[in-house]
Amino acid sequence: MPTEPAGPSPTPAFQPSPREGLPTKIFLIEEGLREGWRLLIYAALWLTLEFVGKILVFQIGALDFNRLSPQFVSLSDFVEFCSAYAVALLMARLERRPVGVYGLPMHGAFGKSFSIGILMGIGEVSLLVGLIAAFGGYSFGTLAIHGPGVFGWGILWLIAFVFVGLSEEFLFRGYAQYTLASGIGFWPAALTLSLAFGAVHWANPGEGITGVLDVVLTGVVFAFVLRRTGNLWLAVGWHASFDFGETFLFSVPDSGYVFDHHLSNATLHGSPAWLTGGTVGPEGSVFSFLTMGLGALVIHFLFPAKKDSPGQS
Repeated sequence: MPTEPAGPSPTPAFQPSPREGLPTKIFLIEEGLREGWRLLIYAALWLTLEFVGKILVFQIGALDFNRLSPQFVSLSDFVEFCSAYAVALLMARLERRPVGVYGLPMHGAFGKSFSIGILMGIGEVSLLVGLIAAFGGYSFGTLAIHGPGVFGWGILWLIAFVFVGLSEEFLFRGYAQYTLASGIGFWPAALTLSLAFGAVHWANPGEGITGVLDVVLTGVVFAFVLRRTGNLWLAVGWHASFDFGETFLFSVPDSGYVFDHHLSNATLHGSPAWLTGGTVGPEGSVFSFLTMGLGALVIHFLFPAKKDSPGQS
């Protein structure tokens, strides 16, 4: 979990008096408002702001895109991320701490860690699809788009999945991770939020149990990335490029969705669903546990645990 800058601890926004009774103790601790209440406030404000934002963009703005298009995915996740980050800015002000401690410090924005993450994601999805293909479960097929469209749709999908990475990583491993960890510890918080991450994906069309378990594992590994790097930028890049690889480069289902404007008429075939991923996509394959585990091992060696930071490993 990211640590706060050295120096005096920030003054809590609310401090209980030792003379206060039970009602105050329910809401307050020495450091200020209890973690659970802060999370509820954050979630309520985020949901409200996101709801209003999507009405403004998609209804009042009359931006009626196909829900499986990169334009819709970009706008939807852009609104989700901006809403989540805006509320985090407000909470940071109320809690008197820099917003960067919630995982996305501006000084590291789209820098070296993000670039490493992009390589990690492309490497993982390529290995995963390669393993499925080696067992006869994947065929690239013929090109579905040609000429300038390859570059154009590729850029649109890459932008879309950067917003997906920002949105999902900040929601599940940003403010919520920081706040919950301050109450129950880093790894209990990471596991709780990873289970929630999997539960959200369970509602996707075509999703299955193997895919959901892989999403939970992915959440835990990305929490490990946060623990070792101190921020979410590597995880955002990894998340974005893996989804880009599934959807556009290899043109297979992504968490149960078959999106439009992919590169080829690829197919997953010839093997059991637990091997190919079936309607879930490659992340529903048993090989996904292997590739994600290898990714975690790479992070372990690239970013060794710091001896002066207990519990890093």
